[in-house]
Amino acid sequence: MLDIRWIRDNPEAFDKAMVQRSNETRSDALIALDEERRSHVQRMQEMQARRNSASKEIGAAMGRKETDLAEKLKAEVAKLKGDLQQAEDEVRELDARMEESLLSVPNIPLEGVPVGADESANIEARTVGRKPGWNHPAKEHFEIGEALGQMDFETAARIAGSRFTIVSSQLARLERALGQFMLDLHTGEHGYTEVHAPLLVRSAALVGTGQLPKFAEDLFRTTDDRWMIPTAEVSLTNLVREQILEHEQLPLRYTALTPCFRSEAGSAGRDTRGMLRQHQFYKVELVSVTDEDNSVDELERMTSCAEEVLKRLDLHYKVMVLSTGDMGFGARKTYDLEVWLPGQDTYREISSCSVCGDFQARRMHARYRKSGEKGASFVHTLNGSGVAVGRALIAVMENYLNEDGSITVPSALLPYTGGMTRVERN
Repeated sequence: MLDIRWIRDNPEAFDKAMVQRSNETRSDALIALDEERRSHVQRMQEMQARRNSASKEIGAAMGRKETDLAEKLKAEVAKLKGDLQQAEDEVRELDARMEESLLSVPNIPLEGVPVGADESANIEARTVGRKPGWNHPAKEHFEIGEALGQMDFETAARIAGSRFTIVSSQLARLERALGQFMLDLHTGEHGYTEVHAPLLVRSAALVGTGQLPKFAEDLFRTTDDRWMIPTAEVSLTNLVREQILEHEQLPLRYTALTPCFRSEAGSAGRDTRGMLRQHQFYKVELVSVTDEDNSVDELERMTSCAEEVLKRLDLHYKVMVLSTGDMGFGARKTYDLEVWLPGQDTYREISSCSVCGDFQARRMHARYRKSGEKGASFVHTLNGSGVAVGRALIAVMENYLNEDGSITVPSALLPYTGGMTRVERN
């Protein structure tokens, strides 16, 4: 959430950023609402001051035995009491309107982020590795998995409907190995703390990270007013909600391997075959909580941690800087890692790393205090995929496919597969 004081002081910069993010300009409306609220607050404060002074005047009048004046003042105080209650209700209503309006405003892009309406304006930062050099025909992951007898979409559809997959046997072992490998890498070498956090959260947690109220249709909701997490970013980032941290505690770095649940609203007809776009999938999440001076550097660090997963798996990928129109709602700058999939003959996103500044912290009321200072500042938060496990499985299947239809296990995963070096038909 943005600070209304910043919007008041920088209306032109705010509106420019909204245009860059393909949003309507709204500084005039927000400032007008803020002016209305300020006017009501001032009126309420004036009434409070008059009530207090009138109450003192009652005592003085009684002391002078000016009964008529005392009764007149008592009537005034009684009326002020009712007027104040109405004024307080009006201020609360205006506060709620302001909060609702600000919660729908996207974050301000950092300087240097490419400006554009969509992914066509994204910029390639670098390309890493090489495409596989084998000569046999490439295949898509669902062709490979079904030929191995270890990927079943029909049974999954009978159980749960479309956009679910059953992975079994050696392929399931390979997927589990990928998740364990990523967690060990991030905790053992990159300094992240592993966390097992709730998969069901309250609305306030999703408001804190920016999924609510704007993106409710993308989520699954339970009958007791909880929500299934679309990403562990929600649980991990909210670990610091409503807290004041000491500066010496920062940065905090968390990681988790969890299932994620998304309704995929608006994706009808996209990636309907296979397991690229699922209602349920596994992902290793990275979250950092830091101060304002180090958050941009932390984005570079986090992105390099996600890249290291792909490097260890010897997968070819490229790093893209997302444009203002393609970034997520809460991001100020985002790097996407796009892995090469031979079966599709294209690159597909496998990780997205973003710095959010204090955008989420304001929504969560998460702050930090520097030693010796009385005031507290909002923390800066970052999140990234380190990486999507299901998409990593797809990438390994398509890039390590052998001519006979088997899959060679990447050397980085061998400590996790119990001696299995190839995935072969049952």
